[in-house]
Amino acid sequence: MACVGSLMPRPSQCLMYTTTTATTCKTKNSSSLLTFTYPRNSSRRRIVSVRAESSSSMATESEKLGIKIERNPPDSKLTQLGVRNWPKWGCPPSKFPWTYDTKEICYLLEGKVKVTPDGSSESVEIGAGDLVEFPKGMSCTWDVSVGVDKHYNMG
Repeated sequence: MACVGSLMPRPSQCLMYTTTTATTCKTKNSSSLLTFTYPRNSSRRRIVSVRAESSSSMATESEKLGIKIERNPPDSKLTQLGVRNWPKWGCPPSKFPWTYDTKEICYLLEGKVKVTPDGSSESVEIGAGDLVEFPKGMSCTWDVSVGVDKHYNMG
């Protein structure tokens, strides 16, 4: 894939900007990370290489309503935590209350859930590929729209 130099971002628009034998600029657009490589001592009007990386394959972390979510964690993190050795739990589509007596970390293999903490009008959506941490003492309602299969670790 190539891009005409006039469409290239300025260094100030880059997420990462380095200089070696070429200058690399990573800039985020709405759905992907684009990498522009400027050959050293070249005019920016030349055609340069562009590589797009899907943001859906990159890990992202967030916290909402006391629930920590890491979407698409790298396999190295799952291995480090020993996720594949944790017990498994699953349930079909359903809705039920739940209270966490201890902190729980879980990794969803399948499913889609809307979690609503007690007393909140807001929900957190989690799904397959999410590594989720629920705090000790949280009471909530699980609204499972797609059957869940998950690894979990208490404590």
